[in-house]
Amino acid sequence: MNRSTEVAHNTSVLPGRDLTLPGSSRRAGHHYRLRNNYPTWFAGGALLLYGVFVLLPSLLGLAFSFTDWSAYSTEIHWVGLANFATILQPNSEYVSAIEHTLIFTVATIILKTVIALALAVLLTSGVRRLAYLYRALIYLPALLPMVAVGIVFKSILDPDVGLLNSTLRLLGFGVLAQQWLTNVSLALWSVIGVDTWKGVGYIMVILIAGLLAIPREYYEAAKIDGASGWQSFRYITLPLLRPVLAVTTVLNLLYALRVFDIVYVLTNGGPGYATDTVYTAIFNAFSLGQWGVATALSTVFLIVMLVLGFVVLRVFRRSEVAYP
Repeated sequence: MNRSTEVAHNTSVLPGRDLTLPGSSRRAGHHYRLRNNYPTWFAGGALLLYGVFVLLPSLLGLAFSFTDWSAYSTEIHWVGLANFATILQPNSEYVSAIEHTLIFTVATIILKTVIALALAVLLTSGVRRLAYLYRALIYLPALLPMVAVGIVFKSILDPDVGLLNSTLRLLGFGVLAQQWLTNVSLALWSVIGVDTWKGVGYIMVILIAGLLAIPREYYEAAKIDGASGWQSFRYITLPLLRPVLAVTTVLNLLYALRVFDIVYVLTNGGPGYATDTVYTAIFNAFSLGQWGVATALSTVFLIVMLVLGFVVLRVFRRSEVAYP
């Protein structure tokens, strides 16, 4: 056996023998960790921005809500629950703002859900011809800026030269012409009507997606068993649509509790405080330099939104029906 054969024999690959260089395994492990941890790096940037621009201001606002922070003094003093007592005083503008917000929330949730559900069922089961065109036309207002919608409807609802009252007078129904935005009893409901007109298309699209996800076999079986259209809707559509209704209810709830722009453009909270909502009250308090009171009102309503959102999700989750 010559020298080269002996070397080759001694360096032959044996079973289980690791021929990698000593440093290569460490480098491979380092690259593996980097490759598998890259989602953490992406999430880290988003979490940092969230903490700086959302979480930190929220915590500071919570702290300032217990102080007399205002534009009229450079000193800040701890006042405990005094700001919350100011907000919750009977017959105060803040209590009326909370009441108006709750009325707006309940009314818009019911109106949007009922109208959107009716349109969704109609455009998926009733109307076949040009259904996609009708869907697009109904959804179109949801794409319009809220400020633009408010300006247009402020003109339409003008009591003297507005399109609505002018049309009613032209058709001989002048008795129905009203001071839509300046009457204390009608102003809030006028705002609710405008907001419903704009938002019903968005809710309709979500409900249409939920309806199309329900297997058609259920309706065919119900039809064979002699079920009417109402019975199919009550015992098939509604139970299987509850998860989607939970989503739309939460979306409506979170939006309605934070409503500001449509109220500000149409009435600016007036006449008087008739359409004042929590966020317009917060805006006015900040404008008047009452920053401690404004942050206290924000804190109160943050808690209200969290509690209501949790309750809504719990209620719908208990009544949720799974596909067999």
